[in-house]
Amino acid sequence: MTSIPKIESQWAVRLHIKKAACVACSILLLSTGAPSFAAGTVAGTDIQNIASATFDTANGPITVNSNTVSIKVDELLDVTVMTTDAGDIITNPGKSGNIQSFRITNTGNGDEAFVLAANTANGGDDFNPTLQQIVIDSNNNGVYDAGVDVVYVAGSNDPIVAPDQSQIVFVITSTPTGVANSNRANVSLAAAALTGTGAPGTALAGQGQGGGNAVVGSTGGNGTANSFLAVQSTSLSFVKSVAITDPFGGTQPVPGAVVTYSLVATVTGAGTLNNLNITDPIPAGSAYQTESITLQSATAPATVLTDAADADAGTFNGTGIAVSVGNVPAGETRTVTFKVVIQ
Repeated sequence: MTSIPKIESQWAVRLHIKKAACVACSILLLSTGAPSFAAGTVAGTDIQNIASATFDTANGPITVNSNTVSIKVDELLDVTVMTTDAGDIITNPGKSGNIQSFRITNTGNGDEAFVLAANTANGGDDFNPTLQQIVIDSNNNGVYDAGVDVVYVAGSNDPIVAPDQSQIVFVITSTPTGVANSNRANVSLAAAALTGTGAPGTALAGQGQGGGNAVVGSTGGNGTANSFLAVQSTSLSFVKSVAITDPFGGTQPVPGAVVTYSLVATVTGAGTLNNLNITDPIPAGSAYQTESITLQSATAPATVLTDAADADAGTFNGTGIAVSVGNVPAGETRTVTFKVVIQ
């Protein structure tokens, strides 16, 4: 067999070294010149490449392969935080359990744990709420489920978020008693990559997913978003009265007399009283008069409500009446009436 001339072999080696260098340059240019995308090539992935050189000899073409060039993709540390609240969260003096929602999105390329911190003392607002808890939305349904969602403890259950995925987090606060109507409070949530933060481009040797480096991305590896509480101070006056019509045309509470109960709810202050429900049990010694529930607002006549659990707001369940009045703005009144017969 004819051996490869030494000069050709040396040329082949020089050629594959140049080609490998060009490949490495191309990868460098792509990594520095192209924009960063969330969840690109997964951190820790080995990108491998082998170049080849082919040349002719008297015995036919010869192919020489280069050495393998392998590049391990570093982990990019990037995150964004935004509020998911549609607007100000309404509160009132002394209220506890204000719930504000935030979405943390991992815009890096590796699974990353994030350290969370809430700030209730941001400047430029009217009052500082008291932080009660930070809660992780364990089923990520966007709704706070008491007893289901998990209370956050820094360093214990820092949420791990996959590339291009999000985690909903709730910040729960209480409002001081001395606030005034229309006061607002700025509550913020910060998320920082557990692996590290810093100036964009900072490399953390050997700390990336898969054994490579971790590199701080354009967000610095942390993000912050704000949500606002707004005080709308409302109060409810609730008065019950009774009118009696006896079988003789009088007003005596004798057996057979019809008793009409009136339940008057008046909202004062500012804002809206949400989800007002009125209930009343049927008193012993009397019998509910079927289909006697009515609901009246300040701007509409009384409407008769059915006893069944249907589309209207009233029900009778055999032991008492219930009316779902809904949201009532300050300055308005809702009146519920129903009748019983004294046995």
